[in-house]
Amino acid sequence: MNPIVGFAPDADKMAPGIFTDCSNVIPYEAGFKGAPTPVAVAVTALAAECRGAVVATQLDGIRRIFAGTQTKLYELVSSAWTDVSAVGSYTGSSETRWSFCQFGNTTIASNLIDAMQSSASGNFAAVPTAPKAKIVVSASNNFVVAFNTNDATYSASPDRWWCCAQGDQTNWTPSVTTSATTGRLVAVEGAIEAAMTLGNDIVAYKRRAMFVGRFAAAPVVWEWTLIPAGEAGAVGQEAVCDIGGAHFFVSDDNFWLFDGTRPIPIGDGEVRQWFLNNSSPTYRYRTKAIYEKQNNLVRVFYPSLSSTGACDATLVYHVLKKQWGRHDLTIQAPLNYIAPGATIDGLDAYSATIDGLPDVPFDSQFWLAGGRQAAYFNTSHQLVSLTGATGPSSFTTGDMGDDDAVTVIDRFRVRFESSPTTATATGYYKFNEGDALATGPSSTINDGKFDIRQSGRFHRVKVEMTGDHKEYAYAGKPKVVGGR
Repeated sequence: MNPIVGFAPDADKMAPGIFTDCSNVIPYEAGFKGAPTPVAVAVTALAAECRGAVVATQLDGIRRIFAGTQTKLYELVSSAWTDVSAVGSYTGSSETRWSFCQFGNTTIASNLIDAMQSSASGNFAAVPTAPKAKIVVSASNNFVVAFNTNDATYSASPDRWWCCAQGDQTNWTPSVTTSATTGRLVAVEGAIEAAMTLGNDIVAYKRRAMFVGRFAAAPVVWEWTLIPAGEAGAVGQEAVCDIGGAHFFVSDDNFWLFDGTRPIPIGDGEVRQWFLNNSSPTYRYRTKAIYEKQNNLVRVFYPSLSSTGACDATLVYHVLKKQWGRHDLTIQAPLNYIAPGATIDGLDAYSATIDGLPDVPFDSQFWLAGGRQAAYFNTSHQLVSLTGATGPSSFTTGDMGDDDAVTVIDRFRVRFESSPTTATATGYYKFNEGDALATGPSSTINDGKFDIRQSGRFHRVKVEMTGDHKEYAYAGKPKVVGGR
């Protein structure tokens, strides 16, 4: 059997083990599995579209969960979103997203249009001397650093950075004594689109450039180095995630990993061209990447070619296996949610009856206090976790056959680790590579195999499934017509 290597639509269609297409099938350590369906978390929906969310951990380990809309900031208290906005709320814009960082016990939030906000408890309030900023990060040596800013002295400066006084997030007045200062990244044109810490350093991303900032003490404070990376940069504010010792990021031309030395492209020959052909050039800047540490998965949410702006499609990358899958979802904002847990007495929050409880195994992270769950806000502004049973899913193999011989396939097998509830295979065939595929017979699974019989020079099989499943190899054995 051919070990499954995953979704690779850019690869040679004859490459063994590839998926030329798949739906709701993602990689895991031993192979591939059905993607989980979303399950509503037992909290109320936000009042409006979520523009960013974070789980902020304080020094005593207490977690505060925040979510922002265009005009409000909310904190999750028990099972309801409580308005913790500053007096007068916010203006925002049709495009603004909230950027969050944690500085000790203080959560910083910024959206470029309104004054930078902070909260150690209760409601947020403006930081009087801080610039307005698109991006904020909490960096080494006790600094908050802001990027793509607007302030009274320099006005709108998309390529500018600021840092607060060392150890004091409330003081942004430039001073050699306190190390509060500002500067610009001008070696390559364009705005700073994203930024994230990497160890003791900070990586600032423009659309087609990357800079690494390192603490250098006053008066320079932060020294910036342009990374020789061609035109690698971040396509948008949320198109970067930390995978533990490296960044995964999405650029205008590829997917990349960066460990602080030089970025490495990871989409070539697999999904790079497919992504460019199937994502919206107009809205690609809204791409969002998030890392699910427990399963070693990066989810890349992006607007499809037909999208009117929403992130409605998803690629999934396994950082250890270096393999791809798909799990199309429509989201407003992703979140690595940490569950408060559930007790028997608390099950009424989910359903009044046992039959009405979510279709989630009882050993799932969904029920555990402190359990980490991949989650997102859906189009109804509801927080949902990816913990449900697999719904409809499918994969389509690469081509099997030979240029010179007409062959027949009479059966197709998938080596399942865990079989789906139902499975149906449909054959496709053609006589020359480059020809359109013709549809062949279909068969439900029977004794671990699919009995499809078709002839052609090249064969492809689509397997459609329902229910949870895991698989790691497949095989169709073309036999020369007239041969044995």
